[in-house]
Amino acid sequence: MSQTLPQQLSLQVHLEDDATFANFYAPANHANAQIVTALQQSLSPMGERFLFLSAPVGSGVTHLLQATCNHAELQGRSVQYLPLDEFANLPPEPLLERLEAVQLVCLDNVQAVMGLPQWERALFRFYNMMRDLGHVLVMGADRGPRELPVQLPDLQSRLCWGLAFQVRPLDDEGKRLALQARARARGLELSEEVAQFIMHRAPRNMQELFSVLQRLDQVSLAEQRRLTIPFIKQTLGY
Repeated sequence: MSQTLPQQLSLQVHLEDDATFANFYAPANHANAQIVTALQQSLSPMGERFLFLSAPVGSGVTHLLQATCNHAELQGRSVQYLPLDEFANLPPEPLLERLEAVQLVCLDNVQAVMGLPQWERALFRFYNMMRDLGHVLVMGADRGPRELPVQLPDLQSRLCWGLAFQVRPLDDEGKRLALQARARARGLELSEEVAQFIMHRAPRNMQELFSVLQRLDQVSLAEQRRLTIPFIKQTLGY
């Protein structure tokens, strides 16, 4: 039985307000700073129009794709962020055809549709369409374009167009500094001691650490409490 795309399907996928380049910890001497620069320049006349970012889940790819969309929106560009793992069960052609007029498209979790013939053919055509229109396409996945289980050779070649970057994970010191930087952006004071306490008990990927910080922010605001170790023990049950 063929599937049809529900007419009421909305592509207004939520972008996190705090998904910004300023909120992505990438000091000048870190390899990830080059990725931020390439993404910021992607909509400029000399920018690369095809970019592919890869890293294990929770390492910052989703943040960077959404930050690129938020950055482009501030410039008055039309944008669309799509996590393909949420759309893999839908027919791709009607979905992608809606994006013809969009100047920047960011497709996340591309690995979710690799090996699906209908999706692979549709993405191959989508690459060609974006090239012909001069629009920008940024892809994100949990592995590099050559490591994806692609069945269609023509799509494999398209995935390797442009620039491919591996988002480098932060070491423990970098994660602590990133956590403290995100806390400052939220108007919170997070000491080194308290940040270390959180890191020794929470999952170490940045997505989980930022989720913990968001929870602490909400509770500390409601209870008018500072971020101390006793407060964190009470709130998170550590």
